[in-house]
Amino acid sequence: MSMLTPPGMGGKYRITGDRYPRMRRPRSRRRLVFAALGSVVALGLVGWGTLQLIDVFSGGGGKGGDTVRAARGSTDCKREPASSSRTAAAKKLPKPSDITVNVYNATKRSGLAKDTAKALEKRGFKIGDVGNAPKAYDNKVKASGILLGAPASAEGASRVLGTQLAGAQTKNDARRGKDVDLIIGSGFKDLAKQKDADKALTALTKPSPKPSGSPC
Repeated sequence: MSMLTPPGMGGKYRITGDRYPRMRRPRSRRRLVFAALGSVVALGLVGWGTLQLIDVFSGGGGKGGDTVRAARGSTDCKREPASSSRTAAAKKLPKPSDITVNVYNATKRSGLAKDTAKALEKRGFKIGDVGNAPKAYDNKVKASGILLGAPASAEGASRVLGTQLAGAQTKNDARRGKDVDLIIGSGFKDLAKQKDADKALTALTKPSPKPSGSPC
């Protein structure tokens, strides 16, 4: 009998050898389940991350693809050439030589309409009627002036003429002609300086192009 066999025990309870048997705890099924679920989640995250990277670098339709295209200025955006946009703006606005200006004095200062008309003529504008303002405006204009014309002139002739007179108000009437009335008000001191007027006119006819990196 082995020294490890307790007294009085034998047969199938007999222990042989020189080591005691070690009892192991049965493995918990719960731990195995959690381990399996953790592995599945980890694999899912890895797969999702891989798909996202592929979508970003391939310029996919998702948010990642939009971000990449915006950052690198994707060629998918069709930008109009800056030169063509400036040309289109210039075509919409008439030249001073194409604008007929009627100059009316709504103030008590004598000779103001005549002097202003001569100054505008030197700057390339055509001059029509010159005289005192109609009764509806006589001594009633507090601004530097009023630019009065047909509705279509608001985005054309009136804008060009407005570069010559700071603070002028733009109004429309029912006329059909292309001429514009300049009604001089009590706030008028003088026309804008030639260099300032030329600079403002250039900004109208040749707007600055958009930065090349701006989005569509």
